[in-house]
Amino acid sequence: MNTFSILTAQIGMFVIYMLAGVILIHTRVMNRENLEVISKFVIKLALPVMIFINTVNGVERKTLFHSLSIFLIAGIMYICLFLLSYISGIFFHLHGNHRQLYSAMSVFGNVGFMGIPIVTSIYPENGMLYICVFTIIDQLMLWTAGVRLTSGTDSQKNRFDFRKLINPVTVSIFLAVICVLTGIRLPEVLNNSLQKIGQTATPLAMIYLGGVFACIDVLKNIRRLDYYGIVILKMLLFPLFFYVLLGYLPVSSEIRTTMALTSAMPVMSSVVMMANAYGSDGDYAMGGILVTTICSVFTLPFIYWIFHFIG
Repeated sequence: MNTFSILTAQIGMFVIYMLAGVILIHTRVMNRENLEVISKFVIKLALPVMIFINTVNGVERKTLFHSLSIFLIAGIMYICLFLLSYISGIFFHLHGNHRQLYSAMSVFGNVGFMGIPIVTSIYPENGMLYICVFTIIDQLMLWTAGVRLTSGTDSQKNRFDFRKLINPVTVSIFLAVICVLTGIRLPEVLNNSLQKIGQTATPLAMIYLGGVFACIDVLKNIRRLDYYGIVILKMLLFPLFFYVLLGYLPVSSEIRTTMALTSAMPVMSSVVMMANAYGSDGDYAMGGILVTTICSVFTLPFIYWIFHFIG
């Protein structure tokens, strides 16, 4: 199976998982409260365990040091996306909280729930390593600039709390890096158990998103043009530009493709949670997740197909 077929197969599974979430809501097997329990399980346990165990089992010390260029690449990516979101927000005449949330949605992609399974399926040997290195910068940006962008006008809520950087995802990355550097191997029983837990992250995350989509007004959200600005700029044009740009840098083709695909992910689900927590408009952010996630079913295979023509 070629890499394009692997990607489309992953997208197909995402669609099936989300449809399962929709069905569970409409048949009243689950409700919005149940979905929040799933969300907490994925974010606080399943996703960190998946990152940790895949890194420990699939990454070597030498490869880790050769991947540190991703720090610089991630920094370039975020600077470009911030500038692009600012210009795009002016074009769509957005103001106040919506302007800030639009920037957050344009910058932060769903790397954890969609990026990891896609990249690791294409690059099973080094994909998780690339994502782990990128996630260090991603989490730093999310809990600094992301907090400010998803906050309301209350200046107290805009203040960054460094304790937010200590979360299950960053702790799992830290522990995984220690294991890689020291060569620590987990006992077989523990290793197998953690693998099973980690494998639940993506299906449950997609079921959660499908369930949430079933609880909101879909028609109202798909009519907003500003959401499609994110699709066109962040998920189509920017990844192609970024892929070409990285071609001029001394990085491997795997890192080049990984980072370009990472930049093309739909809106991160954490943006909604942060918007609700910091007093902004969570419903507006949820609409962005809905539109961009649906569109990603088509945009991700398309841009990956274009990458092969760019070379």
